[in-house]
Amino acid sequence: MSRQQDPESTPFTAHSSWLAGLATSLLARSLNMPEPLLHATGSLVFAQVYAIETRAARSLCPRRLRRQLLAWFR
Repeated sequence: MSRQQDPESTPFTAHSSWLAGLATSLLARSLNMPEPLLHATGSLVFAQVYAIETRAARSLCPRRLRRQLLAWFR
């Protein structure tokens, strides 16, 4: 019978989470802002980029492009 390892106990995961925390701290310090504000700003930027990309993907629909083209020429 094999025992499953906890994902947090593997050395790679422990090092990567430590490096992510260090990178976040260094970025927050270089931008002179608190870490929670950095996380909130990152979430806001992600949401904005996601909305723009989703809107761009939706605008590539042939029917929608046809409607936009017809609306421009009216």
